Amino acid sequence: MKRSQVAAQLYTIRDHLKTPQDTAKSMRKIRSIGYEAVQVSGMGPIGESELVKILDGEGLKCCATHEPTAAIFNETQKVIDRLHQLGCAYTAIPHYGQFLGETAESMRAFAAMCDKAGMAMKNAGIVLTYHNHNDEFRKIGGELILERIYALTDPANLQGEIDTYWVQAGGGNPVEWCARLKNRLPLLHMKDFGVNGESRGVFAEIGNGNLDWKAIIAAAEGSGAKWFIVEQDGDWLGGDPFASLKVSFEYIAGNLAKQ
Repeated sequence: MKRSQVAAQLYTIRDHLKTPQDTAKSMRKIRSIGYEAVQVSGMGPIGESELVKILDGEGLKCCATHEPTAAIFNETQKVIDRLHQLGCAYTAIPHYGQFLGETAESMRAFAAMCDKAGMAMKNAGIVLTYHNHNDEFRKIGGELILERIYALTDPANLQGEIDTYWVQAGGGNPVEWCARLKNRLPLLHMKDFGVNGESRGVFAEIGNGNLDWKAIIAAAEGSGAKWFIVEQDGDWLGGDPFASLKVSFEYIAGNLAKQ
């Protein structure tokens, strides 16, 4: 992993992206920390051309996005057009939402929707990935939802975006999940898992939690990861998400990145 492959997930700073003016200020802060790329998510109203202008002006690349699941399935071409405008080749289904029920039949239907949208995106030069939370570690018909999603879809149509925190929270092994998606893991969500004084799992800056980052990065690289995306949903240092992103970047630069 190179420093240039480390990105910031903008959902982390979602409260600072309400207007284009806020976005411009926030992107300047992100770049000043050292990040060279961002994953677009959690933003207020802003046109693609204006966002691209802001990113270009700060020397930032849009490495990936999260798009609403309904839009990916029902307005696939619109999502493709948006990604092309952003100059971005990767997007993710952020959550299965209302599209997955509690039966094996619903699993197959969901997988078919993933394949259909993913094939259209592939033909347009875009890679569709799936982003997990902890609830994909529930079982339907005796099998983990996350296992079924990958088993029932074609790797050519659906790739992975493993979220390390949520794998851990679901009782899985982040290293194992990175390794098992061999040649199917272009994106990794780097999110550390800590435990507070009430024995509750909390979001932590990279290096401040309990995850084995050297093993995770090695497994992700072995599976072909292109982007290593830092995200922290909450529990920020002093309530400041930029401070948390800075601590994470400095740990990565000093301990994990090759250059």
